[in-house]
Amino acid sequence: MAQDEAANDAGRKGLVIAVDGPAASGKGTIARALARHFNLPHMDTGLLYRAVALNLLQTGGELDSEFAAARACDISQIDLADPELKSEAVGGIASRISVYPSVRAALVERQRAFANQSGGAVLDGRDIGTVIAPDAAVKLFVTASPELRAQRRLQELLKRGMSAHREEVLADILARDERDAGRDAAPLRQASDATMLDTSEMAIEEAIAAAIALVEEQVARA
Repeated sequence: MAQDEAANDAGRKGLVIAVDGPAASGKGTIARALARHFNLPHMDTGLLYRAVALNLLQTGGELDSEFAAARACDISQIDLADPELKSEAVGGIASRISVYPSVRAALVERQRAFANQSGGAVLDGRDIGTVIAPDAAVKLFVTASPELRAQRRLQELLKRGMSAHREEVLADILARDERDAGRDAAPLRQASDATMLDTSEMAIEEAIAAAIALVEEQVARA
């Protein structure tokens, strides 16, 4: 399907694409590419949790307090373009506070409103296809081996001029996986009707092309 035709179909049908997966799997890059290809708005839902984490950090809130984390959910003063949101420190806090039901409840309606806007949307996160948009027309679960994800994250950090070591990054990836999969509130899991896309052996261009093909296939069947 040509890009313009696919984009028009997406707009007419109000296409919602849910892209889930673990940390550093490539889901964000793929989701942004899908949004461009199908001419749809995109939300990185993980960025919302990072914004809460940064707000908590900046206001001196107790990092292990659900009450403090819930208060930090007013992120109106946080610039979502702040590069600090991508730091490992903020990411680690975001992973910790995302287990709190009150934090998830505070952010869920914002995400659902984005998913339900007229014309459709692309959202990436960890519970899009299972909780935020369970009726999404297309669901992808993007994954890769922990070792490869750690290598990708390490390269990303080094490119930003941040100090990082592969062993520490891998340990953090594994810890996040355990927290995400083991939390009581909206654990990370593949939706029963989601298609898995394992990017372990793919260059980013290949992964994007594969994702576009999967979406176009499902749009054509609808």
